[in-house]
Amino acid sequence: MKFGFAIATIVSSWAALSSNAFVPLVATQNKNNVLSKCDNRAKPVFSTVETETQVDVQVPSSSDAAENGAVDDGGYANGVAAKSIPTLNGAEIKEKLERQLAKLREKDSKSPKLSKEDIKVVYEDDDIIVVEKPSGVLCVPGRDGFPNLAESVCEAFGCQMGRADMMVVHRLGMDTSGLVVFARSMEALRGMNTIFRSRQIERKYEALVCGHVEKDEGLINLPLMRDYEFPPYMRISTDDHQRALADLSPADVGKKLLEAPKKSLTRYEVMAREEYLGHPVTRLSLTSISGRTHQLNVHLAALGHPIVGDRTYGIHGEAAVNGGLTDDELETMVANPSRADAALQQKLADASKGGPACIHAKSLKFRHPVTKEDISLSTNAPF
Repeated sequence: MKFGFAIATIVSSWAALSSNAFVPLVATQNKNNVLSKCDNRAKPVFSTVETETQVDVQVPSSSDAAENGAVDDGGYANGVAAKSIPTLNGAEIKEKLERQLAKLREKDSKSPKLSKEDIKVVYEDDDIIVVEKPSGVLCVPGRDGFPNLAESVCEAFGCQMGRADMMVVHRLGMDTSGLVVFARSMEALRGMNTIFRSRQIERKYEALVCGHVEKDEGLINLPLMRDYEFPPYMRISTDDHQRALADLSPADVGKKLLEAPKKSLTRYEVMAREEYLGHPVTRLSLTSISGRTHQLNVHLAALGHPIVGDRTYGIHGEAAVNGGLTDDELETMVANPSRADAALQQKLADASKGGPACIHAKSLKFRHPVTKEDISLSTNAPF
């Protein structure tokens, strides 16, 4: 049984996923009388979206297969030009990774516990529930046991499986706000996993990015890899960086760092060219077609228009700036005369300091895994 009310209008937004979406906001129904209480165990998830073919950004030759070998001789890290990309051994990479993971755990520990009253339900029935995640809240359970959205939803609304981790079918990053689907029955869990795995779902994001994007629409096709200089973050993959991994083994640095580059495709559409506290920004609708880890953040940074408030992939962030590309690589792989320069990026970083990253999972379209009803949901971005 479903309950619904109100249709929200579309607001031009950032750069994540929405061009025209509608919003059936739905009131909650407490089903704890028929659904089990939940315990707290973690289960990782994937996220994907629709397919696309055309591209308008050059793809380097390492897009589909990893190569091993030497290093690049020029780079930028945290907004500062690097003289060379060092060859790192496994112990150095591990040490960097452990330091960064400790910082991330500290950040995760600040995730607040949400009450039922804090949770904004957009759609609910016996099989699925869709809620709007606030920025600054962990999405799914982790091994450290910090408060997270999945456990709060499970405790407040229940599920047939009785476990928060069994409700998870996809996730959003801690800094991202927007729509998240949770399964409440095993049939829905299996169905939603199939929907995401086979990309039978359209997810659009809204974002504000630095500077005015020149083209009204475009496709970014750049492969992603783990960044051995700034683990555990992502960067654009190049042949030189793949060859730099030649002498490393999974025993030294783990399997993830040595994975082949992931083909990654992002579609963007300009919704509006605006100002943010007197500085030029662009509101984008984004579709992460391939759904890779941090794909939108890295692609937009490489394009020269990082997300406003992104303190990981933006200027002087925790990860490599410009998606990890050097000036020469930017010119050959992502030529963009309207790229936001470092001065503008810094002004926007200062202006947005203390605020959330301007990225919002705005809309979802999919066929209900049990009733086969077409579901189309949307919410307004908070920026």
